[in-house]
Amino acid sequence: MKDSSSFRSGVGRNPFAHELKFTTAEKVKIGLMSVTVFPVRLLLVSFLMLLAWPFAFAAAVGRSEFAVEPQSWWRRFIDLSLRVIMRAMWFCGGFHWILVKGERATPSEAPILTVAPHSSYFDAIPVTMTMCSIVTKLESRSIPVWGTLISYIRPVFVFRSDQDSRRKTVEEIKRRAKSGGMWPQFEGAFIPGLPVQPVILRYPNKLDTVSWTWDGPGAFKILWLTLCQPHNSMEIEYLPTYAPSETERENPALFASNVRRLMAKTLELPLTDLSFEDRDLILSHGPLGVYDHGRLLQFNRLVSRLGLRAGITDKLLEDQARRARKLRVERLGLEEFGLFLNLPVTDTLRQVHNTFDQHGDGRVDIRHFVVALSTTHRPSGSEETLKLAFQMYESEDGSGILEEELAVILGIMLGVEEVEFSAVFGALRRPNTGKITYGELRDVLHRYPNFVLDCLYFRGHPGGSGLSPPQSCNGHKHDKDD
Repeated sequence: MKDSSSFRSGVGRNPFAHELKFTTAEKVKIGLMSVTVFPVRLLLVSFLMLLAWPFAFAAAVGRSEFAVEPQSWWRRFIDLSLRVIMRAMWFCGGFHWILVKGERATPSEAPILTVAPHSSYFDAIPVTMTMCSIVTKLESRSIPVWGTLISYIRPVFVFRSDQDSRRKTVEEIKRRAKSGGMWPQFEGAFIPGLPVQPVILRYPNKLDTVSWTWDGPGAFKILWLTLCQPHNSMEIEYLPTYAPSETERENPALFASNVRRLMAKTLELPLTDLSFEDRDLILSHGPLGVYDHGRLLQFNRLVSRLGLRAGITDKLLEDQARRARKLRVERLGLEEFGLFLNLPVTDTLRQVHNTFDQHGDGRVDIRHFVVALSTTHRPSGSEETLKLAFQMYESEDGSGILEEELAVILGIMLGVEEVEFSAVFGALRRPNTGKITYGELRDVLHRYPNFVLDCLYFRGHPGGSGLSPPQSCNGHKHDKDD
């Protein structure tokens, strides 16, 4: 695959993983707090949440989901009571004071608040302080106690079982945002093309116990560790209202991107184009886990734009591998590539085709595409992808594949280039054949959990710049020309 920006070099920290490391003093402190302060805080937080429930329930009785009732004295009393109770709840949780910077715009000035980064369930704090509406799944309404509190802020519920839910959600957001300030402010929506107010969240604590990621402490552990901190700092910064240009109003994606860039600059954080669907690729593991994510992430986005990602199955990959095997070394032009995938020629298809055009002659080896597709479909299933690759490359007699063929396969799977493993291959291949079988390679992978670092070297390897030979599987250093 052709070169592209690297995840390793482009993002210093994995956004899908969060590892907590404690000093001895911190462990002692958490131990003491766990048997003294934590039970008291947990009891108070639970009590205040239960205390808020009857207020929220009373306000929801007989209320229309599609109209804003006049703010009678008793509704204003309930709103004020809930704000006080929720603030007391966060106080008991260790958020004793919250620094607020800037000035919040009125609903008529900015009907939409865009809050970032969303890294913790403590991000609910500004929601309870502003009582702004959110978009949430319908199932949230069924959560005991908390579901009633969510319903109080008049969210837009998403019906996952309704295929038309996305359109209805967009229409409801537009209706509320264009009400001239009649509805409460809405959190995070660019489709209406109306002014938004960016809101920045910071947790400037020495120990980050609040971040909730895919691979990291679970919800209860985060709650426990956070309640065991003497004090939890939080900052909320309201940036100036951002009014979209005519171009941004017509292009919500551009509007969102520009606001996102502004917020990242204020936060002094790098921008990444990762989505939730990229998590498996980023968190891949095993002896052949993805080493450099840049190329495969870009490929994954292009495949998604082609509409292929949702339809990828093991059966589809096997079918493509069977067809690719018949083509063997025959290389496909752009139109033939489209026919193979049963897709029309588009700019996106051309970009995918160019990704595998190693010789710059407008033709690609379709087997390279199938290996990449299998890798992005099951990033941690390296053995399945290898098995598929051997099926495409191996000759009819099942005698194995050549060293240069395996180097190409591993390069695609790892997201790297110029894979070298001469000494390893020389120790494994059978005399007079120059080939290795899938079974032989699988045995090596099982023996060497750190196969990539111990047995391969390639450009960008941690052993040094350029091509640097690491410790080989034979237990000694080897040179490229061995």
